[in-house]
Amino acid sequence: MKKLGLFLGLISLAFTSVAQNAEQQVLTLTLEQALEIALSESPTIKVADQEIEIKRFAKQETYSSLYPRFDLTAQYQRVLAKQTMSMDLPLEMGGGTRTMKVGSDNSFNGGVSASMPVVNAQLWESLKVSVADVMLSIEKARSSQIDMIEQVSQAYFSVLLAKESLVVYQRVYDNAVENNKNIKMRYDVGSVSEFDFISSNVSVQNAIPNVIEAENSVVLALWHLKALLGLDLKREIDVIGSLKDYEAQMNYASTIDQIDMSNNTTLKQLDIQENMLESALKISKLANVPTLSINAAYLYTALGNDGKFFQAKAWNPYSYAGVQLNIPIFAGGQRRAAIKKASLNLSNLQLQRENAERQLRVAIVQSLNSMQTNVKKFSAAAATVGQAQRGYEIAVKRYEVGRGTLVDVDNSQLALTQAELGRNSAIYNFLVAKIALDKILGNHEVKSSHDYIDRFEEMYEKRYGEKEAEKDAEKKEQTNEQKQ
Repeated sequence: MKKLGLFLGLISLAFTSVAQNAEQQVLTLTLEQALEIALSESPTIKVADQEIEIKRFAKQETYSSLYPRFDLTAQYQRVLAKQTMSMDLPLEMGGGTRTMKVGSDNSFNGGVSASMPVVNAQLWESLKVSVADVMLSIEKARSSQIDMIEQVSQAYFSVLLAKESLVVYQRVYDNAVENNKNIKMRYDVGSVSEFDFISSNVSVQNAIPNVIEAENSVVLALWHLKALLGLDLKREIDVIGSLKDYEAQMNYASTIDQIDMSNNTTLKQLDIQENMLESALKISKLANVPTLSINAAYLYTALGNDGKFFQAKAWNPYSYAGVQLNIPIFAGGQRRAAIKKASLNLSNLQLQRENAERQLRVAIVQSLNSMQTNVKKFSAAAATVGQAQRGYEIAVKRYEVGRGTLVDVDNSQLALTQAELGRNSAIYNFLVAKIALDKILGNHEVKSSHDYIDRFEEMYEKRYGEKEAEKDAEKKEQTNEQKQ
């Protein structure tokens, strides 16, 4: 008995473990959990984060140019053939030409040298470019995260739409099967015609492909979501909720005049690039400014032939310290051409920003119109669903008492199906349009694990904040003038 009890206990434990493993294999996600996984596991986000690291070290590399540079140098030369020197002797010394070999077989020069820039306007301005470059990488990483939020949200809602469609088509199939059972019973007793019985069989068969297609849509939507989340495609996942949970968001109402694009990532990137090009233009102009640097060295030199080279008296130290001033005068028009090129690049970017802002406003109008259209579609479909459900029930009852036809039942079922699918599609299309609008406006909450982002933002705002404030004031004045 004890062995039997132990055996049954082991079997029970095994089944419990299998059940727990089966439950663990299915990862059920909310929208917030899906976004959290995507922002932490997606390769795209990881690449963007590494780009920030790369730019951060590039900035440190640029800043290192401000500090003194120390180098330990050493040079050794072995003379293979000495130089020959010829000289004409005066008559007092016998006249004629005498030749002689000069130099030593071995020479060595080594020690420590140091240099440091004192006045270098180009270098100072390039530091601003380095800071802006880091900020551009941070904004690009933010853009990648916003894109990922849009894609994951849309994929999540696609799963919900596919599951809602499956519910609708499954209900259609169940209704067709139920009606077919009732008709078959009445056909067996001769109360309905063979035509109705055949028609009910056809309705059941016609409902099956829609169910299969809806099931495949759910599977494909889940696979797409797994790919975006960076999960193993073999991992079973599911989502929580339904499209009805988002009906409250359809009260959103806004107009193009109330839209603020100051947080748009595309425009922010263009603004940072504009500041970088302005700094590049300054750097090109500062190429005409003199530079000043200091340098010093402490070296040992030794000359001697074999046998004497390694003697202590052959080694002689010497040192120097100095200031080097470089005044640019003429470089064949190179600096002037660089200034023209930088100026044209800046003008080109400003035109690109203007065009980008126009395109974004068109996209905003499209999103708002899509949202408003789907709100109206939802209102119409939501009001129709209840009536269509009631109409289907009446059609079934009428057919059961012999006052209606099977065509009336099929038509009412079709009307109910279209109403339910239309309601679900309206919610889905509204959410997709709203996600696209939030992406344009930069309203998605983006989380980052980099502590240095805030520090760079403060540094960036300190250097460029006043300039951007002036630009914003000019734009507001132009907008007010246009309205007047």
